[in-house]
Amino acid sequence: MSVTTVIRHRFFWPVLALVVLLVSNVFFTPDFFKLEVRDGHLYGSLIDILRNGAPLILVATGMTVVIATGGIDLSVGSVVAIVAGLACYYISKQPDQNAVSGVLTAVALGLGLALLLGLWNGVLVAGIGIQPIVATLILMVAGRGLAQLITGGQIITINSDPYDLIGAGYLFTVPFAILVALFVVFLAVLLTRRTALGMLIESVGGNAEASRLAGIRSRRITIMVYVFCAFCAGIAGLMVSSDVSSANGNDAGLWIELDAILAVVIGGTSLLGGRFSIAGTVLGALIIQTLTTTIYTTGIPPEVTLLFKALVVTIVCLLQSPAFRAKVFRGRRRPVAPPATPASEEPKVEVPA
Repeated sequence: MSVTTVIRHRFFWPVLALVVLLVSNVFFTPDFFKLEVRDGHLYGSLIDILRNGAPLILVATGMTVVIATGGIDLSVGSVVAIVAGLACYYISKQPDQNAVSGVLTAVALGLGLALLLGLWNGVLVAGIGIQPIVATLILMVAGRGLAQLITGGQIITINSDPYDLIGAGYLFTVPFAILVALFVVFLAVLLTRRTALGMLIESVGGNAEASRLAGIRSRRITIMVYVFCAFCAGIAGLMVSSDVSSANGNDAGLWIELDAILAVVIGGTSLLGGRFSIAGTVLGALIIQTLTTTIYTTGIPPEVTLLFKALVVTIVCLLQSPAFRAKVFRGRRRPVAPPATPASEEPKVEVPA
């Protein structure tokens, strides 16, 4: 494989950006790549990046299939807050917050509500025909109010060891949140790449009307991807609230939809719909989470954090663009003038006497 082929690979620049971000942390934290096991738990900066990035990986995975159909879901942050608030509220009302049955019921209620919210978005988009950005914006705004209503405008604090396992616990020395994120990603890849489902999603994203005329039930596909996206956001909400043992209807999942969209774009999925890459989305989510960790490690002032983050993401997206690389690194090709005709080959014109 030639160097040119490697550079032209769609994952080259995202992988290079991730490696640069990881290596840059060594200058500020010499033991950044160190992994160790303490009390049967695996610790290290790389593990922290994976654990803290698990909610974003989940939300971005759901966002990928939605964008692949030509849509978008701005309500995932609100779904995170709603599910977190409902689960913590139910657990807080239990006489024994450590009861496994109560925690399982809270998880089931939260994920069940997430499925209903995803169904709501899907029906608005596919059934009624509202533009995706408008349909999901409705739940984005109203969802925050619903989350505040569930929590009573207060931060609900709980003390439940079984619930803490979801976002802060360990299983087989590995953070449980990482295992859950890997399972959901594996399931999504299995369903979209080992079955015809992925092709159907890409077909709907390429041309929904043509897909319908070809016999594909595009409306059902559209509803399904919005339900799956909300389900992923619901799991992320359980993780976020479990990690801090509390639910905040105002701040939980705030702006995670923007990071998810950025992760999808960095991963190479077009916002116009069509072909998508879940592996690229996971890579994009890791870049964003690593960038956040790098910002904290290097001590960048909080007032310029968002600006620095936007700058790095912009650079990665530009380097990933073939048109941009062609203009910057190769330059515009100048038109080549046609070769001059030799004098001996010039047509002779006879002048009459």
